[in-house]
Amino acid sequence: MTVVTRFAPSPTGMLHIGGARTALFNWLFARHHGGTFLLRVEDTDRERSTPEAIQAILDGLHWLELHWDEAAMYQSARAERHAQVAHHLLETGQAYRCYASKAELDAMRERARAEGRPMRYDGRWRDHDPADAPADVTPCIRIKMPQEGETVIADRVQGRVTVPNAQLDDMVILRADGTPTYNLSVVVDDHDMGVSHVIRGDDHLTNAFRQTQVYRALSWVEPEFAHIPLIHGPDGAKMSKRHGAVSVSAYREQGYLPEALRNYLLRLGWGHGDREIVPTEEAIALFNLENVGKSAARFDFDKLKSFNAHYLQEADDDRLARLTAPHVAERLDRELTHSEHDMLRQAMPGLKQRAKTLVDLADGAVFYFQRPQTLTQKAAKQLDDTARDRLHRLAATVRDLTSWDEDTLESAVREFAADEDCKLGQVAQPLRAALTGTTVSPGIFEVMVVLGRTETLARLEAAAPDNAATVP
Repeated sequence: MTVVTRFAPSPTGMLHIGGARTALFNWLFARHHGGTFLLRVEDTDRERSTPEAIQAILDGLHWLELHWDEAAMYQSARAERHAQVAHHLLETGQAYRCYASKAELDAMRERARAEGRPMRYDGRWRDHDPADAPADVTPCIRIKMPQEGETVIADRVQGRVTVPNAQLDDMVILRADGTPTYNLSVVVDDHDMGVSHVIRGDDHLTNAFRQTQVYRALSWVEPEFAHIPLIHGPDGAKMSKRHGAVSVSAYREQGYLPEALRNYLLRLGWGHGDREIVPTEEAIALFNLENVGKSAARFDFDKLKSFNAHYLQEADDDRLARLTAPHVAERLDRELTHSEHDMLRQAMPGLKQRAKTLVDLADGAVFYFQRPQTLTQKAAKQLDDTARDRLHRLAATVRDLTSWDEDTLESAVREFAADEDCKLGQVAQPLRAALTGTTVSPGIFEVMVVLGRTETLARLEAAAPDNAATVP
């Protein structure tokens, strides 16, 4: 079997984290089997499906590097095809025109509510003579659902699931205004796209029973279904904004790497033994539907950060500098120069040791591009009069070094500390405070190399008592 999967978002907002995981699972399954991954934009809700929302979804998928294999399909452009299929079902006796009025449908709904059961159409026009049709009612088209037995789905995640056919009323497939309904459009599009596996959230499981009957009425081959449990927040409730960011764009803005989010979403409902870190190529090789869990997964923000920290360590420094630069520019309120981009790349090995996100990298990098205007309270304590005098003598010592690299600087500072009859920390910590304004930074000799000789000496000279303000 040639595997064809699809991701079919409704563009009524940003790409939700749950939708991103669904897209990922479809993409991985197709790549694992050497198949095709397709994108269908279900934009039939013309009021809510805005160009901005569509673009947000496309941007989110591109950022996650979940690239589809053919041109995206837009469901709204296929309404004529959907209507054609509805009329075919009508002509073959698998569907019928329903002339039930709004008042009649409201009465059915009220009766169902009073009896404490879901609203189901009672089939009054199923076998009714169309000659009796009221002249003032424009009919819709309903499909004839089986009235006995049960519909069974062999779901690749949920297992064997069934529903009594008595619960499947004759659903509308073409509205009175001629527009197709969701369950018809989805079946027609999946069939025409050659979709072999429908992998989606388990909130669509009830739709699967109805869609299965549409396939059977048309004598079309049914796809294999795989319904994935939803993502919950840390408290076990359905994931929502109150838990934190829910859109892919928010995680991008917060400084996460796409490969880290992909890895985390993979592990959020799928497992391969105790493996946590699963790079994308390995994920493609390992992914299957059998290892998708049946229960809802809980989103753990701390765990996502730990994944991101790992991928920051693995990432190329040039790429990290390029991704971090906009965050640094935002903090400086100006763009970085070409030489500052080079400096940021040079600083990456030390900066990424403590960072968990690109935002952390930017926060840690700012001191390289602007001299400290204030000192943290701990840094100020390091710069007492004794320390300042010592730093002035240190500046004179390192000013004329023939080389300006970490080994040479470390040797010079160690030798200076020995001459001063003090510990290395009594020199290095005030030095860090003077150069960075804090007591926490990458290795101080790395900092000196990245800043360069001229800027390092300028900051040491600026460490005079009248030039340093203190913050609490």
